[in-house]
Amino acid sequence: MSGSPALKHTIIAKCPVSKARVSHMQLPHFTAHLPQFMPVGTKATMKGLTSKQLEDLDIHTLLCNTYHMALKPGQETLDDVGGVHKWMGWKRNMLTDSGGFQMVSLMDLSTVTEDGVEFSSPYDPDVRIMLTPERSIDIQNSIGSDIMMQLDDVVNPMTPRDRIEEAMWRSIRWLDRCILANRNPDRQNLFPIIQGGLHPDLRRICIEEMVKRDAPGYAIGGLSGGEAKSEFWRVVSLCTDLLPENKPRYCMGIGYALDLVVCTSLGVDMFDCVFPTRTARFGNALVPWGSMSLKNAQFKDDHRPIDPDCPCPTCKTYPRSYLHRIVTRETTACHLVTVHNITYQMRLMRGMRQAILDQRFPEFVHKFCKDMYPRGNVPKWAVEAFASVGIEVESVGEEMGGQQEQAVTRGGPFEEHDE
Repeated sequence: MSGSPALKHTIIAKCPVSKARVSHMQLPHFTAHLPQFMPVGTKATMKGLTSKQLEDLDIHTLLCNTYHMALKPGQETLDDVGGVHKWMGWKRNMLTDSGGFQMVSLMDLSTVTEDGVEFSSPYDPDVRIMLTPERSIDIQNSIGSDIMMQLDDVVNPMTPRDRIEEAMWRSIRWLDRCILANRNPDRQNLFPIIQGGLHPDLRRICIEEMVKRDAPGYAIGGLSGGEAKSEFWRVVSLCTDLLPENKPRYCMGIGYALDLVVCTSLGVDMFDCVFPTRTARFGNALVPWGSMSLKNAQFKDDHRPIDPDCPCPTCKTYPRSYLHRIVTRETTACHLVTVHNITYQMRLMRGMRQAILDQRFPEFVHKFCKDMYPRGNVPKWAVEAFASVGIEVESVGEEMGGQQEQAVTRGGPFEEHDE
């Protein structure tokens, strides 16, 4: 067990084979059960869903974005209303991105210096915004999030090593400035973000330095930028080996089902991604066998639910044929498919937690892979990742393409956060 004034992390069970574990993270608003997936509501809303619906879907933690909240509604409004929880009627946990991700997603609009990052507003290019470590934390204090992320110098992992190393050391320096700027350490947790790209030596240095600060939890950043999955999982595994066992570990920007299962086996506790909600807007429903494009003509006269085994309101009420006729045309479809996709993610996480509690996580992995890849063509990188923690998964050949194959999980290579 580890504790801080605003976070108590208790490990409940460990997989005897892999590094997967179940834990409870007690925060000021709610006790989250880990491993957990955190849907993204960038601007304090998830398109088509109310806060009550999010709670009914059993979301323990929601993510929103500091940069966008600073632009609209602005810090003055947040202070007046008493934070985002009250403003959007959300009773559970909130995690806020620092705004650093926009250094890459809005690269053409930003300039990075030691002081911070200066942006041109995407709403008005004549307006310039300076986001320093202190400013980022000040805004997050006004938001009132349970977990705040440090402002880090974010670069694509495919960037030359000298720039990645510069960003790593700058992120360490900025972490110290963020710690000093936090007005509410008794009720708001500040997580450092481990940088270092695909270079094990830089990751080791960064972890060594940031662990000295004894933070309540740690995030693994700087991935999901188009790197090979064989490199991606090795960096994640290295980080979970080196990070404190008694602190929650958060891998940023992970949302594909296979990635969630692999990274859970590697010892990650927290994930976020726009993928399940963004793909819903394009009529794609997540299912145990992959992704179902409801726009396809084959569903025109298919009166079955998206997934007969899914308990969500969409699957209980609406057939594929109905959804086929309204996806990408009616806002109702966005709502209905989003409800289903979030339900899918929550069920996946609950299934993994229960399997770890029951000491049968390797069996869970085998069934997941069989359902997702019935031909046995589990991607080679995933087979290698599972094998590294003692879970042997057979594969008849590597799956090419498909939603599970790329390292990019934010909806595009370092694409803009947008729920």
